[in-house]
Amino acid sequence: MKRNIYNILKGTFLVSDDAFKNWRFIIFISVLALVMIASSHSVDKKVYEIARLNNEVKEMRSAFVDGRSKFMRLKMESNIIVEMKDKGLEPSVVPPKKIMVKSQN
Repeated sequence: MKRNIYNILKGTFLVSDDAFKNWRFIIFISVLALVMIASSHSVDKKVYEIARLNNEVKEMRSAFVDGRSKFMRLKMESNIIVEMKDKGLEPSVVPPKKIMVKSQN
């Protein structure tokens, strides 16, 4: 047991006669580690992109709600009356009449 650990620390398993299969395994593990690192970097980029897009959606939703509330205030009848008084128009005091048209079939 002690001799095996000493051989591993010394690196004799890399230069012995059957070292080719050891090197294949080490290269395989190294490639897997590189793939894992690349995958984690890719996932991190996607997470940051999702967070950025979520913030953008929140800002756009806020701007939409703000614009909608401004529009609702602008189309209120009292605001329209004030705006039209400046232009010389006033609301009618006579209610509208319904016009009935009979078809000539």
